[in-house]
Amino acid sequence: MEMDTSVVLPAEAEGFIQSLETFSLKEVGSVRWFRQHEYIEKLNMQAILNASAMHDEFVKELLVSFGKIPVLVHELILVEVWKQKVFPILCQLQDFNPKSTFHLYMLIHHEATIINLLETILFHKDSCEAADDSLLDLVDYCHRKLTLLASEATKDCAVAHGQQNQMSSTEELQAQCAALEFEISLKAVSVLSYIADHTESISVINRMLCTHNMPCVLVQLMESCPWSRSKKGQVEKYINGKWQRIPAEDHLKMTKLDGQVWLALYILILKEECQRKYDFNNFNKNQLLKLRGFLTDVLIDQLPNLVELQRFLAHLAVTDPAPPKKDLILEQIPEMWSQIVRDNSGKWKAIAKYQVKETFSPSDSDLQQQAQRLAQTYNLDVMERLLPEKPKCGSCGKEASKRCSRCQGEWYCNRQCQVKHWPKHKKACQLMTETMKKIQEDLQIKS
Repeated sequence: MEMDTSVVLPAEAEGFIQSLETFSLKEVGSVRWFRQHEYIEKLNMQAILNASAMHDEFVKELLVSFGKIPVLVHELILVEVWKQKVFPILCQLQDFNPKSTFHLYMLIHHEATIINLLETILFHKDSCEAADDSLLDLVDYCHRKLTLLASEATKDCAVAHGQQNQMSSTEELQAQCAALEFEISLKAVSVLSYIADHTESISVINRMLCTHNMPCVLVQLMESCPWSRSKKGQVEKYINGKWQRIPAEDHLKMTKLDGQVWLALYILILKEECQRKYDFNNFNKNQLLKLRGFLTDVLIDQLPNLVELQRFLAHLAVTDPAPPKKDLILEQIPEMWSQIVRDNSGKWKAIAKYQVKETFSPSDSDLQQQAQRLAQTYNLDVMERLLPEKPKCGSCGKEASKRCSRCQGEWYCNRQCQVKHWPKHKKACQLMTETMKKIQEDLQIKS
């Protein structure tokens, strides 16, 4: 019997997608904005379910046919601007002392939801074509995120999150925001590789190669490898939203993120149109030649196409390619970020004060309604089906099938691993269990 894989039905999705609209910065977090957030959350889940089941991808088809991908890109950048310009001011306002940060956390999480949805749909070439000029804005967005990621600033935030003891609700929110930034930046790697693969727009290629020098950014990313770390002599890699211990036999196994970076490099260096545009000057050439040290036989066995890149780099090492021809082109430029900043310049504090008063001081009944609506969206059975692969054991890192019965948040491969891991898991387990219990009690009392 086939498992039901519906969060939304096609007719519902059509209604949601037709209603998608762009908001102003002042409207972020409003009732109308929050309703759209729920729609996008459900569409994101359904898109992942459809893609993983290789099912009729109706969410992608509807977003393409109704021309709504540019709306998603605009809303992604809108929240990015809000987080950079308004959120820090909001946290410093003396009259900002929210009873619940739940509303604000959903706003911060909105950027992650949209980049996730874009990652799923941009796998398909027709989505890239339907994004039209907004692809330029998305390239700039990815460049901002990848530059942060290569500097490892986001990794430090992700590591630091959860290591704080007593924090105020606002400080906790800022820590969550910083931790989420790491996750979002990793998604931007996949989005960039899909854009590089599918685009035929001269302006987009020019933006990636000439304006942002993406090949060199990706080389830096490969060198810093922020999704891998060594902790107490153990290798850990960031896979499917969490740091996982990697058994010794899998240390050289390529992760999805490694694959995405190599795919983007392969396309941006070898694609015919890219080779005509890219300036292989001394600096760029020396940066690219650093890749030769990473192109081992073990790596090429896992991604055989990279042998072509290996050959190209060997040839590049002994030649000096001519600079690209200076073609006269009418270049399009991205507008979303600069337009949002221009429209709100000098108003950041006024927006923050307005939102404290009007948006982020919801009544108890408003909070209860939001919590109940989101509880329906985040159905545990559906969430489990969204996992791209089987969970890993919290103790040894191997595939796991048993879950902690108290908090439901950690997985183990056997009882021995669970017992061994308990001293580390105990505090988090108690905290999660108490939080869930309190939420349920609050909902029952208010009902």
